Amino acid sequence: MHTHDQLVKNLMRRPGVRVEVERIEREESALLDALLKARQEAGLTQGQVAARMGTHAPAIARLERALASGKHSPSIATLRKYVKACGKRLVLRVA
Repeated sequence: MHTHDQLVKNLMRRPGVRVEVERIEREESALLDALLKARQEAGLTQGQVAARMGTHAPAIARLERALASGKHSPSIATLRKYVKACGKRLVLRVA
């Protein structure tokens, strides 16, 4: 029986899997960068964004941390609320 770490290690040896994981990581990193930039440009703290979204600062910290770690993908509705709280609007593009 394989442990989770062994399974991941074996899967990552496959070229197609590695390429896809790296693509997802790049996209999530770009998304996190865009969200943090929007918050910074708005001059807002996590707590201020949270208040505007009707939630609490730890939720915003978890959202930002989840994107950084790649362990969670927020919903489009959550992303829309976050950027709206920063005075921006969410624009999705399929290329």
